[in-house]
Amino acid sequence: MAAIVTYAFDKLKDKYNDVMSLADPRVKDWPLMDSPLPTMTICLSYVYFVKVLGPKLMENRKPFNVRIPMIIYNFVMVICSILLVYAGLRFQWLNGSSLKCEPVDYSTNYVPMMIAYNSYFYFITKFIEFMDTIFFVLRKKNSQITTLHVIHHGLMPFSVWWGAKFVPGGHATFFGFLNSIVHMVMYSYYGLAALGPHMQKYLWWKKYLTAFQMVQFVMIGLHSFQLLFRDCNFPKIFVLWIGSHGVLFWFLFSDFYKKTYCKKDKKV
Repeated sequence: MAAIVTYAFDKLKDKYNDVMSLADPRVKDWPLMDSPLPTMTICLSYVYFVKVLGPKLMENRKPFNVRIPMIIYNFVMVICSILLVYAGLRFQWLNGSSLKCEPVDYSTNYVPMMIAYNSYFYFITKFIEFMDTIFFVLRKKNSQITTLHVIHHGLMPFSVWWGAKFVPGGHATFFGFLNSIVHMVMYSYYGLAALGPHMQKYLWWKKYLTAFQMVQFVMIGLHSFQLLFRDCNFPKIFVLWIGSHGVLFWFLFSDFYKKTYCKKDKKV
């Protein structure tokens, strides 16, 4: 039995090494990029903290007043999103990149390296976004720590890791580019909301923000899956990986939209 387990482990290890040999060598020595295990560990720790440990620690405590940190955080995230969109426009989408087929340039020339750095920066922001949920924990807003919220934030760093590791450029970056446009709007909304109740009369458009997010996932799915029917020097596994995320999150956000807004409309 031990021999069988050892044989299976060696085969699995060889397969893992074969897969990792296909990774982009430019990112190998960047923090968190050598192996998926650190990112996986951080994501699982996040889920445990926001669903179990955090609420337990806050159980007998009063909610923290984190209004000022929330304001700062949300507008910092707006700035991060603007930088990501700017770099995407400058080095890709206004620089000749194609929405139909864009292979990854793995060279160390200036533009491909800037695209790789931008992809890595997008990956890092997925960890920073854990603060969305941590603020809920500190404010004892446990009802807002929904399944959708935790799946979305807990899955994204691990998902984006594979893109940053293997395809930090080309067709895959449309996902992050479009998502950053949405986040420019989303974090602006939450930053304004954090300013206080007097801002509520200006924030009637939350429903449309959710709809905007859903449109985003449709566009991501269409952009990815088109390569199943088009010859393009881009790994098909990432076409399926990215496109499936668009489908998954569309269904999750659609369910949230129906539960949150459609019921309200019926009551009215």
